[in-house]
Amino acid sequence: MSLRPTRRQIVQAAPLVAAGLASRSVFAWETPTTMPAKKFKLKFAPHFGMFRNSAGDDPVDQLKFAADQGFHAWEDNGMMGRSVAEQERIGKAMHDLGIAFGVFVAHAEWEKPMYATGGAETRKQLLGVMKQAVETAKRVNAKWCTVVPGLYDLRLNHDYQTANVIDCLKAMSEVCEPSGLVMVLEALNHRRDHPGLFLHTTPQAYMICKSVGSPSCKVLMDLYHMQIEEGNLIPNIDMAYSEISYFQIGDNPGRNEPGTGEVNWKNVFAHIASKGYDGILGMEHGNSVGGKEGEQKVIAAYRACDLA
Repeated sequence: MSLRPTRRQIVQAAPLVAAGLASRSVFAWETPTTMPAKKFKLKFAPHFGMFRNSAGDDPVDQLKFAADQGFHAWEDNGMMGRSVAEQERIGKAMHDLGIAFGVFVAHAEWEKPMYATGGAETRKQLLGVMKQAVETAKRVNAKWCTVVPGLYDLRLNHDYQTANVIDCLKAMSEVCEPSGLVMVLEALNHRRDHPGLFLHTTPQAYMICKSVGSPSCKVLMDLYHMQIEEGNLIPNIDMAYSEISYFQIGDNPGRNEPGTGEVNWKNVFAHIASKGYDGILGMEHGNSVGGKEGEQKVIAAYRACDLA
């Protein structure tokens, strides 16, 4: 079973039903002689559901399984849709396991040119969303949240639209700055998955973040999307690096784990590390093979391209 989840499906997916905390010694994947795997050098971040066949449906069990495989980071696009109690439960589990939290989606607009059109009412709505995002971030100790700024407006000159997007993001940044939360803008490819979205290239995201001029507005470089949209990954990382705060991963074609497509991930990860980046690398992709076998294949793929 090979699934290539779209961003919309990931964001709109209902949160997993919380179950009671399991005893540390009775996980389905463990035997009395099981020892935790060696910790990954890079902060690869799986997401809920990626190891469901091995760990079960409970989110905390999935975190514990991932920690035993050597992962020490995590991301969850749908965190804002979870109950406060579930957010706090997950946050505590990550703290206890030494797992750093990556991004959650604060706001992703798929159907309207909301940011591109701008206006006082739009900014008011977005400020409300960001206040909720700040509270969510506190519960799970998150430092980043994703923003996808909607569709392109065919009726309005591109430069006016860019100015409107910048105005919206400046207002949103003012909500984030006191808490240190960083909005990361994600450019999504036009060529295959998201035709019509306003933000679709690395240079565009870089220019907008430079114009906003806030430590709370930076670039999320999704390497799957940018391999499709523009290629030239390493030079584009170099050009935009001062504004990049987060990376996400997915091989192309297929949007699955490294080694299933055309990208030389070992070289890309080594180059990112050489820049001094010690942040999170979100595993925002599907598994190329279903079941427990596929989950082990994902883990092995990341072992193969971790830093030596």
